[in-house]
Amino acid sequence: MDNLEALYCHIDDYCKTYTNEQQKKMLTQKSKSSKKTRNKPCRISLSEIITILVVFHQIKYREFKAFYYNYLTQWLKPAFPNLPSYTRMVELMEKAIVPMCDYLQSLMQNNCTGINYIDSTSLAVCDNHRINRNKVFAETAQRGKSSMGWFFGFKLHVIINDKGELVNLTVTKGNVDDRQPVKRLCESHVFGKLFADKGYIDKSLTDWLDEHLDIELITNVKKNMKSKDISWLNRRLLKRRFLIETVFDELKNMCQIEHSRHRSYVGFMSNLLAGLIAYCHQTKKPTLKNVLLGYSLL
Repeated sequence: MDNLEALYCHIDDYCKTYTNEQQKKMLTQKSKSSKKTRNKPCRISLSEIITILVVFHQIKYREFKAFYYNYLTQWLKPAFPNLPSYTRMVELMEKAIVPMCDYLQSLMQNNCTGINYIDSTSLAVCDNHRINRNKVFAETAQRGKSSMGWFFGFKLHVIINDKGELVNLTVTKGNVDDRQPVKRLCESHVFGKLFADKGYIDKSLTDWLDEHLDIELITNVKKNMKSKDISWLNRRLLKRRFLIETVFDELKNMCQIEHSRHRSYVGFMSNLLAGLIAYCHQTKKPTLKNVLLGYSLL
């Protein structure tokens, strides 16, 4: 319960600031043609909605409906006395998407340490045998190929630091090249060294990052390319690129940001954002240990 209270307090502090800013821009007066008042307050607060979505990913339930009936209403009813029905809760998820986006951005804002790893992972929305029957994402998701084979859905592009913390991320269609969103990801609070795999080899991209953002993009070379000189420290850090694969493994298998049961875009986005926020609140993350052997990066 102590962890739940700490999580709720952190989210509630953010939601108070967010709500105050939003209320300044909203219409609150009554409509002339109706006596109804706009933006009526909900019995359950925004911070409670976000906390519930994050807790769902923290305790590793596979289905939100089972979590809602078997865990939330049974064991956490005293902590959330104004719980709505399950159907109403699903409707309220849409209300929390934009605040969760902003909240996640605030959690990542100051995480850059100068050692960054970038990669992408697939977010499949259905099994490959059911691609032609998928109607929810028929007009947005695309077929893509990863190291694990073909998939239908989206890609999650992520930059992390040496402590396993999220620095920046974005979601694209499954057929987008990994190098396309790199510039946009690096423009905000990213500096220092950026380690990537061979899929990010691009001289024009490397030169642009160095010239405009003073970021050093470091990759290995392909077999048909000339070898290049890489310092001992950079080579050692490049070999630790498996760190971001470990982060993806925790995001998918522990925070469960990927599954094939989505029935709407709202469900997809709320599941993804809540899983990412749950990972940010993890006390133990995969980190680089004993990599520098006493050498300083600065």
